Amino acid sequence: MRSVIHTATRFSAAFFSSQFSRKSTSLFSAASIHLRKMAHYLTELRGRPNATDYRVYLKTSDGKYISPFHDIPLYVADEQVGIMFFKSILFNMVVEVPRWSNAKMEIATKEPLNPIKQDVKKGKLRYVANIFPHKGYIWNYGALPQTWEDPSHTDKATMCCGDNDPIDVCEIGSKVCVTGQVIQVKVLGILALIDEGETDWKVIAINKEDPDASSLNSVEDVRKIKPGHLEATVDWFKKYKVPDGKPENQFAFNGQFKDKDFAIEVIKSTHSYWKALVMRKKMKSDEIVCQNTSLCESPFKCSDAEASTVVEAVSIYVLSYWLIFAIRQKTNTLLLL
Repeated sequence: MRSVIHTATRFSAAFFSSQFSRKSTSLFSAASIHLRKMAHYLTELRGRPNATDYRVYLKTSDGKYISPFHDIPLYVADEQVGIMFFKSILFNMVVEVPRWSNAKMEIATKEPLNPIKQDVKKGKLRYVANIFPHKGYIWNYGALPQTWEDPSHTDKATMCCGDNDPIDVCEIGSKVCVTGQVIQVKVLGILALIDEGETDWKVIAINKEDPDASSLNSVEDVRKIKPGHLEATVDWFKKYKVPDGKPENQFAFNGQFKDKDFAIEVIKSTHSYWKALVMRKKMKSDEIVCQNTSLCESPFKCSDAEASTVVEAVSIYVLSYWLIFAIRQKTNTLLLL
């Protein structure tokens, strides 16, 4: 048995284990499970990055699998910081796409435990194009857990129905996050994108750990402290589908950002739709999967053992010896014999 243990970093640690095959002297296979510690949560990576089988599962700090959609609280309620931070409510945000990256990663709402995966269209992995002068996503992009934009509800402000997903967040801080990271954010405002006839809200937020967090409390603050950022956001959402042959996206309110209070009311409404979703007694095979491990009154609550079974059924990436050697050489890992 040979194990490769990656040098610990602030947010990540990787574990590679392998079993030598007597039938082959040229191939050294390895099963790989990656673990990254992020605040109160861990991520476990399954499958291969940039492949259709790639999944990012979330776990609690004590190793219990959870759904990032249903089990992570919307509101931050930490004993040390409370839910107030510089007179603002703090929300948990699940990072799906790190800033400057192109792979369209998203919470898999129709898979058990809702891991994060790369979106696929017509059998091909989806990547966003670089829209000049931007590179990939221009913010840390993700979602607020325990929210849902109900496709059966027509929003009074936009006159369009919801897009059937958790509400999206653009985190505008200076730090580049990683997929699966759970951060605490202050909401500053919101943009109403109309995507193919559906309301697709984009919450503008700032990581509470960002150096500018104490100075940013509204969209007007963003205009003063980060000039051009809001305009770039509108430009990006307007054009990002054009390289795929689609027309420019449209916006409600003429592309103007609504303020923090408006944004929080939208978030509260999507939270109420989510509550109704997870309390449904029956669910069709093509609907969102509401499997969770923490919602006692939900008919979709499962045991920790059942959650483990879900993850264990997903393939583990098999690495060849030469790839492990390359990783060792490049990352200063330690090979234990």
